[in-house]
Amino acid sequence: MTTTITTNMGRGFRLAGAAFLIAAGFGISAPAVAAEPPIIVPNLLCPFGCGVTESDTMLNTMMARGGERVVLAAQETPGYMYNIRAMAEQNRWKTSVFGTEDTVIQLAIQGGSPELKEFLPEKVPIKFKLLYGEAFWIQGKIFLTFNPAIKTMADVKGKRISLGLRGQSDWGVFSRLVLEHGYGITPQNSDIRHVTPGVLTQQLIDGTTDVTTTAVGAEANNKEWLIGGFLRQLEATGKKIHYIDVDAAALDKVNKKFSTTFLPLKIKAGTLPGQDREISVGYNRGFKATHETFPDDVAYQIVKAVAKYGPQMRDLHGLWRIWSKETMLHGLSEENVHPGAKKAYVELGWWDEHKKYPPMTYPKIN
Repeated sequence: MTTTITTNMGRGFRLAGAAFLIAAGFGISAPAVAAEPPIIVPNLLCPFGCGVTESDTMLNTMMARGGERVVLAAQETPGYMYNIRAMAEQNRWKTSVFGTEDTVIQLAIQGGSPELKEFLPEKVPIKFKLLYGEAFWIQGKIFLTFNPAIKTMADVKGKRISLGLRGQSDWGVFSRLVLEHGYGITPQNSDIRHVTPGVLTQQLIDGTTDVTTTAVGAEANNKEWLIGGFLRQLEATGKKIHYIDVDAAALDKVNKKFSTTFLPLKIKAGTLPGQDREISVGYNRGFKATHETFPDDVAYQIVKAVAKYGPQMRDLHGLWRIWSKETMLHGLSEENVHPGAKKAYVELGWWDEHKKYPPMTYPKIN
């Protein structure tokens, strides 16, 4: 059975009456006797197939099997744009964590503006606190084509461009911001389509679109790369992939307009399929975050568990290959970190390293 109880770790958490419920779902053995049932924390993620939901489900298993006091419960959602709006609901503040990005939090604070209402109809004026970084996301800040005549972003203007859905942060929202506010490429002067990642990939293969974005992830050391299945699908055609540079000046324009922290990145030749030269792309940082009222001791337990199981998870799921201590800290600051998370980093002896990296900052809340 499942009950809601009050503990010294905060109110409102759903506590499993026994860890066996979690264990049974994954075919693992729970301890014969548990002093207390674990605290189950809903973890809002993205649709199945996005990778994070599957990889965090494995983390859940590790936490449950390890007898952790807190266990994250992966929750499939429509995605990060949904998550930020769902977390505006006060009843979630003390009970849930969510997958998000620095730029999602920043843009949501400004929601409802003429430039953003297409994607964020209303403001979410909350300075959510960060627990840990989990990836550098490049999709939506990288563009490619099979057409050798399209060499620069200037050549993209007026073409058929397939992007992700408007409800998808990287695929649909950020790609539009980069095109429109970085390069002046808009639905008025170009044929921009918002479709699913699978459809936009197939459109490029079929020749019914000219330019698209694709899935690439990295970690703070730029040693491990996550090459998504959609990019592998393009590679499998045998056609020459031409990458189109997204320069730092364009990202600066977007950052200046929206107070965002998109960052430039150079990817060495040979890193991605068919990449025969160094290319310029942009990235933003993926995080687990929560509200400032989320219990400190629960946040502390979550960060300690991720630090503990991260190295093991590298061998269990492809997405965790881009886990690193540096990625966990990249973007954190005294202003934006959750106090419970900071306590964990201090105890681990890691906290001072956050100063090496540019922080996520908050726009002004009007």
